[in-house]
Amino acid sequence: MTDLNTIVSTFSSEEQVQFITYLERKNKRNDTKNIQLFKLLVKNELDSKALCKAIYKSDNKVAYHALRKRLYQSLIDFIANTNLEGENSVDIQIIKYILTSRTFLTKKQPKVAYALLDKAEVLAQEHSLFPILNEIYHTKIQYAYLNPSVNLESLIVKFKVNQNNLFQEEELNMVYAKIRQTLSDISYKGKVLDFQNILNNTLAEHNIDINDSMSFKSLYQLMSIVSISAFVTKDYLNIEPFLLETYSKIKRHKLKDRQLYYHIQIVYMIANTLFRNKKFDASLAYLTQMKTLMESQRKKHYKTFERKHILLESLNLNYSNHKAEAIKLLEPYKTSNHPDKEAVLDIQLSLIMIYIQDAKFKEALHILSKFYHTDKYYIEKAGKEWVLKKNLIEIILHIELNNIDLVESRLLSFKRHYNNYLKLIGQERVITYLKFVTDYYKHPETVTSETFKHKVEASFNWVEAEQEDIFVMSFFAWLKSKMERKSLYKTTLELVKIAQKS
Repeated sequence: MTDLNTIVSTFSSEEQVQFITYLERKNKRNDTKNIQLFKLLVKNELDSKALCKAIYKSDNKVAYHALRKRLYQSLIDFIANTNLEGENSVDIQIIKYILTSRTFLTKKQPKVAYALLDKAEVLAQEHSLFPILNEIYHTKIQYAYLNPSVNLESLIVKFKVNQNNLFQEEELNMVYAKIRQTLSDISYKGKVLDFQNILNNTLAEHNIDINDSMSFKSLYQLMSIVSISAFVTKDYLNIEPFLLETYSKIKRHKLKDRQLYYHIQIVYMIANTLFRNKKFDASLAYLTQMKTLMESQRKKHYKTFERKHILLESLNLNYSNHKAEAIKLLEPYKTSNHPDKEAVLDIQLSLIMIYIQDAKFKEALHILSKFYHTDKYYIEKAGKEWVLKKNLIEIILHIELNNIDLVESRLLSFKRHYNNYLKLIGQERVITYLKFVTDYYKHPETVTSETFKHKVEASFNWVEAEQEDIFVMSFFAWLKSKMERKSLYKTTLELVKIAQKS
């Protein structure tokens, strides 16, 4: 069945009003029920069976499915028409010029035809539309014999330069697709892969040449590839200069307003990288810019990015000693009744973490109790790393609540399911960490001793504080708070400040 709920959920409030107006103009009868169905789908309160009864006062499945099918087609037509009127209007105008010029060329009117092709060429160059430019040069070269004033050699040079630009764009697109696929295999399928080796080989195989003629989309894809690399290796520190330098080019790019979706993605990438590098003020500044972009063009992409923006803003606030504000931001978004399941799960897990840092264990348990699906389900929805964090947080929470039986079972389950995987990906320190967690829950009186502290110190291969992953730091802060008999939140902030100073 067509998932109309998902399509409708992407509409902003303004788009909802526009679509209803569109349906009103389109409807030829007063008893058409498409507007009623759309309004019910917007509310997202009823399942399919209840929707059918609400509209037809009976279980009229045949009529209901026909109505859904008609509404689906109207939604597709509306979205397509809106896009044609908006960001693709330039493309459409250029194509009109090309098609019209070809008509004049077949009628032996080269002067008019080439005037149109010249206009098309200027527009296509301004918007880095390499595939369309390819068609323009192809047409100009094909009919050059009709126009004696054409410099054929110059046209061929332009054609070859554009072909190279188009080739580079397509090559980068293939690299982007392969790297995204590799990330998906690692994150959502749990495959153990040498990401850095795959990245290096893929880039070498496609011989990517970074240059100023790259399109806006290509620059976005390049930054995405670098960000994915940092996500897998947890080395955000080394990619920060590249992202900022590339963005300085993008800010001068003539297409930054037209490519709003990619622009928002890029600003989010930078804000996220700055957060992971513990530069919270700078990250918040980019998030402010991101929100401005989200609100532009009648909030066209606001709903798409809303939860990602809220989550990152709240995390920045939390680690900047504003946890109450962070909690206040996240709580309205913790509901699972949203099509972007991964975003909801990220918010819920982050809120659990902040609750634990704030010693609000019952509130944390209340959200955790909603995670009743299997780990396999959550790996498919949110990734393997999310599931590992969830399991570790669950163990810590049950220790805090003194649920000894649950702690024991969760520890055994974690070891059985993930120890071999952690060894394969070179994350033995998680296993070591859990041994110390086990020591604490079995013998809490020993963790404050100098012997225990020295044992911890000698057991990890420590990385520089500024390079340490902020979430790994947060897990260690829990153990350290027990060793030093301090509050968890205070200990977490102290570790963050050490990283910032270094």
